[in-house]
Amino acid sequence: MYDLAPHLVLLLAAAAFFAGFVDAIAGGGGLITVPAMLIAGIPPLQTLGTNKVQSLFGAGSATIAYARKGHVNLRQQLPMALMAVMGGSLGAALATIVPGDVLRAIMPVLLVVIALYFALKPNLDDVDKHRRITPFVFGLTLVPAIGFYDGVFGPGTGSFFMLGFVSLAGFGMLKATAHTKLLNFGSNLGALIVFASFGATLWKLGLMMGVCQFLGAQLGSRLAMRIGARLIKPLLVLVCIAFTIKLLSDPANPLRVWLGV
Repeated sequence: MYDLAPHLVLLLAAAAFFAGFVDAIAGGGGLITVPAMLIAGIPPLQTLGTNKVQSLFGAGSATIAYARKGHVNLRQQLPMALMAVMGGSLGAALATIVPGDVLRAIMPVLLVVIALYFALKPNLDDVDKHRRITPFVFGLTLVPAIGFYDGVFGPGTGSFFMLGFVSLAGFGMLKATAHTKLLNFGSNLGALIVFASFGATLWKLGLMMGVCQFLGAQLGSRLAMRIGARLIKPLLVLVCIAFTIKLLSDPANPLRVWLGV
């Protein structure tokens, strides 16, 4: 299982459980697992590939939980999921040729942007609103675009899907989150196929974290169906800020090196 100390393995297991919990409610599980794996010393490309292994478990677990309670119709959403698979595979193909230092430099910037969006975006609640785009156009444009992002980078994909459903499809947050999970599963699957073909997956570590993600997602999805996502918005902001500070505290971070700070 890679060359990790036992305490780092436990840290990654805890991060995966918490990521599954958070992701099942409001998305953003990758904001926890990807920085955690980088902090543990796993190279960027292997981090992205391994993250897809364990993310499949979390997305699949939440999808099953929401579908069982009737919050999402899996058959109707299958075409969108296939578009997510396509987007994820194309993004992963690009990620295999992007230098690792570029990914490590971009991550703190994206984490700050996502934190600001969650902190400043008003009216994120569980009430359905006016729809601004048809499901067909949404599935043809935004779904593969976000899936592409998931393949090339990943953290926050579930949140982007959810916010797309809220702001464009007019869904309340709970309904949006439920509809996000299958799309997230699709983009993870598409990306994993490509990463695995390049040997960029640490299977034992990914499967161990996947079991933890599955359990966390079961707990999170059940909580979301009880009280909604009103507690997760500030939680995601805090997580983004905390990991940004942690990543930038490393003097070897490429962004600090390039900026000379």
